[in-house]
Amino acid sequence: MTTRVLWVTAHHPPSRGGMATSSDRITSRLRDLGLGVDLVHLTNDIGEVRARPVGGGEELVVPSGADAADAARTAWNHLVGRAGRYRAVACFGGPQAMAVAPVYAAWLGVPLVTLLRGNDFETGVFSPRRSVLMDALRASRIVATVSQDMAHRVGPLLGPGGPTVVTVANGIDTALWAVTESDRRRAAAWRAATVPDGHRVVGLVGQLKAKKGAVDLLEAVRRSGSADRAHVALVGDLDGGVEAWLTADGGRLSWSHEPFLDRFELLARLPAMDVVALPSRHDGLPNVALEAATVGVPLLAAQTGGLADLAAAGPIGFTFDAGDADGLAEALVGALSCPAADLHELGAKAARTAAGFDAHREAEAYLALFDGL
Repeated sequence: MTTRVLWVTAHHPPSRGGMATSSDRITSRLRDLGLGVDLVHLTNDIGEVRARPVGGGEELVVPSGADAADAARTAWNHLVGRAGRYRAVACFGGPQAMAVAPVYAAWLGVPLVTLLRGNDFETGVFSPRRSVLMDALRASRIVATVSQDMAHRVGPLLGPGGPTVVTVANGIDTALWAVTESDRRRAAAWRAATVPDGHRVVGLVGQLKAKKGAVDLLEAVRRSGSADRAHVALVGDLDGGVEAWLTADGGRLSWSHEPFLDRFELLARLPAMDVVALPSRHDGLPNVALEAATVGVPLLAAQTGGLADLAAAGPIGFTFDAGDADGLAEALVGALSCPAADLHELGAKAARTAAGFDAHREAEAYLALFDGL
């Protein structure tokens, strides 16, 4: 039997963001374990189709522009005649990939494995476009979720006789993720230039959207009575709701903003943060949670999705129930008032917890799924 899979993903652009980071990490590790992987990246860019060899496989980048269906059909031109080449088609990330991967799997005559990472399920299941998600799930032989909670909710939607539903937690490649002395110097310089004396830095990193809890965090700082001790470091792209809140606040809250940083540039910011906040109302297991914890930064995390699984595995910092405004404010006060030595110890404990979520374990779990087909 062939030891190769076709990996279909749609993140925009393919080199940026958490989905891209996860996809690159998993496929790279799978290749290291001997599984051949050909990738089809469907992007919303405008440009030419690009194909190149990668790690013994192929990477095909297909810009969709305004016509996702045309991009999917164009990608198929490169796959015609490959029946028998693949063991399975893997669907990774978002409705565009979910619309395409079941068709490719049927035309190639192989099983479909759908990997649900987080908001691709949470938003899709309540969307008018839910049929895209449900069609992909029903066509799948295996559905791999990133959290136990998600697995428990996917199963009842599909009923008896549906696909096998399993959980594979997110991972982090610690061999590629470590703070250097140069990073620490840059972080210290940023903090000295940006953060008022006597303030603790609460980092909010990634998609800075209201639905990711950004406004909930800002409101919690205001409501906690501890605004004079907190500096909120926003790193990522602001949506309109967050910008409107900051404008209405009129500068009373201490905050700073930097646009999206490459994940390795983030290593020069994380050491400057006293805690990294993950106040999402719903989520999978964001890469930044593991990235911050691994370098010893405690988390201020909602107990939802994979974050709840992470907290169940060991200490990670300060937790609260997702959507609980009072609980978020209480956890925030705890982080701001925690003695420095205790905060440092919490960071060390968080690093030990995160060490159990390594990329090699993650890849071995996915390899076992494909080997079992």
